Amino acid sequence: MQQIAKIFSSSVGRKIMMALTGMLLAGFVTIHLLGNLSIFAGSAALNAYAAQLAGLGPLVWVFRLGLLALFVLHIYLGIQLTMENRAAKPEGYAVNKTLRTSFAAKTMIVTGVVLLAFVIYHLFHFTFQTINPEFAAKANMSAKGLPDVFSMVIHGFQSIGATGLYVIGMVALLLHLTHGIASSFQSLGLNNGKTQEGVEKIGKGVAALFFLGYVAIPVLIFVGLVH
Repeated sequence: MQQIAKIFSSSVGRKIMMALTGMLLAGFVTIHLLGNLSIFAGSAALNAYAAQLAGLGPLVWVFRLGLLALFVLHIYLGIQLTMENRAAKPEGYAVNKTLRTSFAAKTMIVTGVVLLAFVIYHLFHFTFQTINPEFAAKANMSAKGLPDVFSMVIHGFQSIGATGLYVIGMVALLLHLTHGIASSFQSLGLNNGKTQEGVEKIGKGVAALFFLGYVAIPVLIFVGLVH
C-alpha cells in the first residue's frame, strides 16, 4: 500500500499511471471495435457475438466495473496533472518538454470530457437499451432466437441525431488518441528525441484507424449501405 501511495504522491508516478490506464483503455477500444465490426458480416454474426458476451454472465459486469474504475482513475489523473502543469508553467501537459504542442494536446481535457459524455450516452443507448426501447435487443428476438442486437443497432443509427452524436464522440476519440498514444510512450520512457517523430506518426495512424473503423458503422447504416 505504501508503494502505491508513493506512486500517486509524485508527479512522475501519476504520469506513469496515467499512461498505463490510457493504454489499458486503448486495448479495450481495440477489442470493442473488432467485435463491433462483425456487423459487416451480417445479423447472425453480430447477434452471435453479442450472445457470447451475454453468456459470460457476471464476468461481463466484473469486466465493465474494472473498465469503469480505469476510466475514473484516468480522468482523475488527467485533471490533476493538468492543474499541476498549469500551476507550474512553463512545464506543459504531462510531456510537453519533448512533444510538440498541438491542437490535440491542448484539448485533451475537452476531448476527455466529450468522451465521458459519449460513453454515458452509449451505455444508455446500446447497453441499458433505454433509448428507443421499442427496438431494444432484449425485447426482440432474431430468427435464431437470439436477442436482436443487429436490428437494434440498425434502427439506432437511422436517426441523424444519434449518428451525429457518435461521429462527434469518435472525433473526440481521434484527437485524444492522436496525442495520448505518443504521450503515453513518453511518460513510460519508451520514446526519446530520436524516436519522437516516428512514435507520433504511429500514434496518429492508429488513432485514424480507430476513427475510421468506429465511424464507418453509424455512417454506413445511416446512408443505407448496411441494413
